[in-house]
Amino acid sequence: NRTETEVKQLSESLLRLKTDLHLCEKCCNVSDTICCTICSNAMRQQEVICVVEDFSDQMAIESTAQFIGVYHILGGLISPMDGVGPDDIHIQKLIERVQNGEVSEIILALSATVEGDTTMYYIAKKLQPLGVKITTIARGISVGG
Repeated sequence: NRTETEVKQLSESLLRLKTDLHLCEKCCNVSDTICCTICSNAMRQQEVICVVEDFSDQMAIESTAQFIGVYHILGGLISPMDGVGPDDIHIQKLIERVQNGEVSEIILALSATVEGDTTMYYIAKKLQPLGVKITTIARGISVGG
């Protein structure tokens, strides 16, 4: 059993979670400010964007302390079987970031699944006319390995 004070603190914390957290206006990461700490960090390479599926992927890459660019969190992958199309995730916001002309490279760090490949293909087709360099992270066993 919990005391009335503990229950009240929990409910206030849940309310603050709902009211104080939102998506970063640039990368769609969860933040308590309009622009998250990664996007607002002047030491990060703002012209290099790593595209990931969700927050846990961003945290995994960030934990390596090897990437000094910024991120774009899609919030899912294109999956027609699950009823998820390009308009259901944050692809248009990524396209708008590239159209602003400040991006030199997009690194696609999506899962090695049919949905991940479909999403990468779709993003690459949409960004190709904009002249930005598009790369993917290495994955799997190399040919001949």
